[in-house]
Amino acid sequence: MTQDHFRRTIGAAAALAAFVLGGMLISSRPGKAFDHDDDNSDESKIKQGFAIAPVPLKLAGKNRALVGLGSYIVNSQGDCNGCHSQGPQSEFVFGGIPYFGQHPTKINPAVYLGGGNDFGTLDDGGLSAHIITRNLTPDKTGVPEGGTTFEEFVQIIRHGTDFDHWHPTCAGALGPHCVPPPFDGSLLQIMPWPIYANMTDRDLRAIYEYLSAIPCIEGDPGNPAGADTHGHRCN
Repeated sequence: MTQDHFRRTIGAAAALAAFVLGGMLISSRPGKAFDHDDDNSDESKIKQGFAIAPVPLKLAGKNRALVGLGSYIVNSQGDCNGCHSQGPQSEFVFGGIPYFGQHPTKINPAVYLGGGNDFGTLDDGGLSAHIITRNLTPDKTGVPEGGTTFEEFVQIIRHGTDFDHWHPTCAGALGPHCVPPPFDGSLLQIMPWPIYANMTDRDLRAIYEYLSAIPCIEGDPGNPAGADTHGHRCN
């Protein structure tokens, strides 16, 4: 190959590379804009979170952005109300029951995140404690889950710690207040904390901030009869 032929070959290759690279840059621009607008920014999630919040929110003293993001996670990603309400019979109000083909969906604010969904027992015979979802709404102090601190909330989500100690592991015969071994009564059962543990610290802070902004619902539907507890009070 002559030197002149070599220069022409290199020049053609460089021109082709520049053409391909230019096409890649042009075609990738819309994708980059889409990623920036919808994936790398929380603004759209915050806006959507406020749009889908099914109850009035108390924003005084709250981080508004975190409340909106928390609502987005709780109401569109985590489906927390799907478990932490009294069940599908009362989760929605008539005229907005999606399973009847009624749109838009209307969540029942009277039971929203108030707990009470009975998942039954962990033993086949039904002799052990019923696992009933807890009340996630704030108590009279405005703190979520009836007074759970953020540090405790993180411990619950990351490790499944049950600070209420309502269902210890049965030491002998099965009974209505304990769970059968090998289930560990010091941990929450049914609740998908092993999955939620993968959330970022900011996501957990946002959920906690949102739960502190929703209305209080009184009562501890998951509280076993006779348990020593102050109860969930709004006043």
